[in-house]
Amino acid sequence: MSVSTSSAAKKGLPRVVIAGRPNVGKSTLFNRMVGNRRAITDPTPGVTRDPLEVKTAINGRPLLLVDTGGFKLEKDALDDLVVQRSREMIDSADLILLLMDVTGITPEDESFVEYLRPYSEHLLLVVNKVDNDKRAQDVWNYTAFGFDVVGISAAHGGNMNELEEYILKKLEGFSEEADEVSQEEIKLAIVGKPNTGKSTLTNLLTGSSLSIVSEIPGTTRDVVEGRFIYKDNIFNVLDTAGIRRKSKVTENVEYYSVNRAIKTIERADLVFLLIDAQDGLADQDKKIASLAVTRGKGIILVLNKWDKLEHIPNRFQAVEDRIRFLFPIVSFAPIISISALENTGIEDLLSTGLKVWRQLNKSSPTAAINKALGKWQDQYAPPSGKQRLRYKVRYCTQSGSNPVRFALFVNKKKGFPQGYVQFLKNQIRKEFGYSHIPIIIDTREG
Repeated sequence: MSVSTSSAAKKGLPRVVIAGRPNVGKSTLFNRMVGNRRAITDPTPGVTRDPLEVKTAINGRPLLLVDTGGFKLEKDALDDLVVQRSREMIDSADLILLLMDVTGITPEDESFVEYLRPYSEHLLLVVNKVDNDKRAQDVWNYTAFGFDVVGISAAHGGNMNELEEYILKKLEGFSEEADEVSQEEIKLAIVGKPNTGKSTLTNLLTGSSLSIVSEIPGTTRDVVEGRFIYKDNIFNVLDTAGIRRKSKVTENVEYYSVNRAIKTIERADLVFLLIDAQDGLADQDKKIASLAVTRGKGIILVLNKWDKLEHIPNRFQAVEDRIRFLFPIVSFAPIISISALENTGIEDLLSTGLKVWRQLNKSSPTAAINKALGKWQDQYAPPSGKQRLRYKVRYCTQSGSNPVRFALFVNKKKGFPQGYVQFLKNQIRKEFGYSHIPIIIDTREG
């Protein structure tokens, strides 16, 4: 399988890593510098787990900005993995923004400072929550650590200009290489219920430990991004939190995680819906797939953990037939069996993903569409409506791609038979090469 990792860091962009103990405002600063709410912020300690890496710019100077999980002395459950991933990001950093809280220095702060001493040449101490004059005076207490210090208010944007000047100064001399690839990236969302193997697949594709892998449900919270190249195509992969039923979502943090995952589907071109092959298709999988289909996204149903099933002849065909029967809304969607853990079926999955991507970006000539439309109407005319109203289709043209949309001009839009619209969708898919994607038909009068 010819998959290679591709990140802006490897193209010469400097990596700026925000680090610190929990609840000092790392994600707030990250969102402030990126310019939108990419990281979840919440008073609950330890909200950020996986490092979040985003390409951004300061005064036109491109860089990679990374938000990390909080450094803790007392660890439980996933904390060891979170701290380990944060340390890996620190090791790869070209500049470390050590974030501390102006309201007090804790033993965790002091321990983390000592850990970071070897990195002092490319470290900037940023004192956060400087929201008044008294706190501004307290910033000077932090110069005792021996680092360059700047005080800010990430929540209110206070003194951000000075911070940006410090960052640019620290990055002076760092070579600015042009991006080696300027082509459009294929945005790939990996979604599904908790514990279906989303993070394992993300790490396999990106050739990294980008996402923390654990059997604890809800490990992934933010949308974790990475990149890889397959057959000269760049994929921007988005690993999302597991999507559960609303009745199962009890924490504020999980609520934001699930909403972020749903919004990621809207950002994506392709959606890999991971289904645990041992559990089969669940109602929640159907809802996720319906969301992707109604938005015109390319979707592939990925049966993960296929290696865990007992080998039985024709098992895959039986599973596929059952999915098609129970869930006709994705009758067009490819179904691929893989094992992310054992690295099997990935070549087939990515090749199918490229095929779906090309169909999403395909355009069909209007003349050919209307010639075929005449033939279809001769075979099967639109049914009549109430009071012997005869519905007529006058014209059809492709109005967009990715998502693929068609404008269907009819004599009467109100009450136009949806069964006939579905008939036309099936014909368009079959004759114009859109066999594996959803298409949207907008009826218009005229």
